[in-house]
Amino acid sequence: MEKQNERSDNRRSETAASLAESMTKRKASLKKTPEGNAQVRRTRKSTDQFVGRRKTSVARVALKPGSGKVTINDRDIAEYFPRADLRATVLQPLIVSERASQFDVKVRVYGGGINGQAQAISLGIARSIDQSDSSVHSKLKSAGLLKRDPRMVERKKYGFHKARRATQFSKR
Repeated sequence: MEKQNERSDNRRSETAASLAESMTKRKASLKKTPEGNAQVRRTRKSTDQFVGRRKTSVARVALKPGSGKVTINDRDIAEYFPRADLRATVLQPLIVSERASQFDVKVRVYGGGINGQAQAISLGIARSIDQSDSSVHSKLKSAGLLKRDPRMVERKKYGFHKARRATQFSKR
């Protein structure tokens, strides 16, 4: 019994000592240097990714100069979105800004359904075009492509079947 108490006391003192050392190292690393006080705003590069969201879908979009090829999750746009209206939704920012054949688009998208994913990709493409060339900002804004659609599914409440659907009223 005494040996166990000694072992646990030794462990506590070792962990306390190592914790104290790590805290002092952390404090030393957090001290500001005189030349490091000013924050430098990072400028975006052409290879940066832009995020578009819709409902529960999240799309990370990267644009680079090219021939107009659109790749979504390592698949061609026609393969990923077989419906023409969804392809049109994705390509709308490129068409409005008249840059459909100037950029290659690479997208990683996850979550939600295909309609939400298409709209998330559209927002990401619009944001990246807007950042790369601010002269098309007014065109994209007037087409409503720079605004995130805030509508989400309403949560289910207890005592209800769905968000607002209550049980059927019974008179007797």
